[in-house]
Amino acid sequence: QVQLVESGGGSVQAGGSLRLSCAASGNTYLWSRMAWFRQAPGKEREGVAVISDGNVAYADSVKGRFTISQDNAKNTMFLQMSSLKPEDTAMYYCAAGAPYLAFDRRLYPYWGQGTQVTVSS
Repeated sequence: QVQLVESGGGSVQAGGSLRLSCAASGNTYLWSRMAWFRQAPGKEREGVAVISDGNVAYADSVKGRFTISQDNAKNTMFLQMSSLKPEDTAMYYCAAGAPYLAFDRRLYPYWGQGTQVTVSS
């Protein structure tokens, strides 16, 4: 019912910034709770930021550096990433459809294909 497409990834030097976008199509009414996850090689997929009904939450590792937001139609989500560190290097995924604000990937039925973020020192 919902299709998600991420964009905006790329390579950046440490301390730089990137802005990721997640565009939704289909039944966007089901995309009321959204999140950004990331997965580095050899590591499990981890929640980065969540937005739901105007409320936001961040993983401790990105708090103060990343900002999650969405447009008025709630069909596009963004992740503004600043002060990037090499440890932020990962594939970043857009997710949607959780019943409540949560970082548990099992609660998200809709996923994008991911966009790669590489931060060099």
